[in-house]
Parts: sequence; C-alpha cells; structure tokens
Amino acid sequence: MTDPATGAAAPASFRLAYVPGVTPAKWVRIWKERLPQVPLTLVTVTAAEAADVVRAGEVDAGLIRVPADRTGLMAIPLYTETTVVVVPKDHLVTAAEEVTAADLADDFILYPQDDTLVWTDRPGEAATIVPATTADAIELVAAGVGLLIVPQSLARLHHRKDLTYRPLVDAPESSVLLVWPEPESKGEHSELMEEFIGIVRGRTANSTRRSQRVDQQPAGKLTASQKAAAKKARKAAPAQKAVAPRRGKPRR
Repeated sequence: MTDPATGAAAPASFRLAYVPGVTPAKWVRIWKERLPQVPLTLVTVTAAEAADVVRAGEVDAGLIRVPADRTGLMAIPLYTETTVVVVPKDHLVTAAEEVTAADLADDFILYPQDDTLVWTDRPGEAATIVPATTADAIELVAAGVGLLIVPQSLARLHHRKDLTYRPLVDAPESSVLLVWPEPESKGEHSELMEEFIGIVRGRTANSTRRSQRVDQQPAGKLTASQKAAAKKARKAAPAQKAVAPRRGKPRR
C-alpha cells in the first residue's frame, strides 16, 4: 500500500475493537512504546456485535465478552470479572461487603437487552420494564425502579454519585477474551497480530517469541547484527602466541 500524496509506502496499522467496560489503555501504551511507527486504532463496539465485527475483518482483533459466537475466531482468555449488583446508596444491601442471590429475593431486578450474563435462575423478581441498554438500566436504578446485576467494569463505567454496588457471590461471571480471525494456515498470524498477542500476554520486548524471527534465518546465513556481533567477538578474543618447538637433546 502506498501513500497517494508521496508515493511512499504507507505505514501499517492495527485496528482493535473493544466492548464497553474493557479498558485496553495499558496494552495501547505498550504498543506505542514498542511500535511507535504503527498506529493502533480503537473501535468501540457493542457486546452483541463484537464477534461479528472481528469475523468480518472490519478490525484486526477484538476484546469481547463471552458468551459469544466464536465460530471462525481464534481466542485467548484474558480475565474473568467479578459480578456486582448496582443499588441506590441507601439500599439495605449496602450494609454488607458482599451479597447473595437470596438477599435480593424481595427486589425487582432489571435485565437489559444487552445483558452479558447467562442466567439459569435469575434472582429477585424481574422488573416489568426491559431497558434497551445497560446505560438505560442504570438510570432506572437511580429512579428506584429496580436493581441491576452487571460485571464490575460496567458498574464502574456507569458510575453515579447516588449509586453504589456490592459483589454478588453466587451470580454467573463474565469473561473477557482477545479474539482474531482464524488464519488460512494453522498457526500463521500476521506479525502485528503476534506483537499484540505478546503484549497482552506480558512478553517483554526481548522475549524468546519475538526473537524467533531472527533464529529462523536459513542455515549458513547471518543477519547484519549477527555478523557485527561475530566480528566484535573476534576482536575481543585474546591473541594466542605460537609455541616454538623445543630444541636440544631429549632427556634420558
């Protein structure tokens, strides 16, 4: 790809989708430190569309929540979030450090259409109002309509001064994955994808995986850096004096 203005090769780029609540800031910072010449563009997507956006190739990779349809995607589990219940600050459950589903038996619970949790037995009584989004549900909690159960990062994202939250110990949890399209050949990923995988896995800039590209040079051929290192080693090696043969009669 070339720059139409200059005719020079255009720099590569990397597009990363992420769902609300996920904070890729740390990984973006490391990317900029290691690959300052390669722009990383963040794309916000809903939890429902995230997998489809990655599968369609609209982005290079995505940070998504499960459950999700992972057909045609490679995935690396990153972390699992604590589930919390969002309540008004004067609600009874705020007296405890954590609560159970039984503690919510008498409460109305809001289940928005973009709920990311999979329930087998929902706690409390479902509110008659079904908000379209988690943001709408937060407004309804503040209005006293009901309570809301979400991953902790979403409670933080939609923080309000008149609301608080407590861990719900027996609720389903939400996991976050890094996903990207399956390559045509198994195990073959783009160099930029390998770089990002290394970043999220905590590899250092000088890790073994990053150096494999150098190690995989054809046998008998050295890179410029390897040649320079070998030349330096030869110069640093102490010169050995030739030992002259001894003359004289052999000892008896």
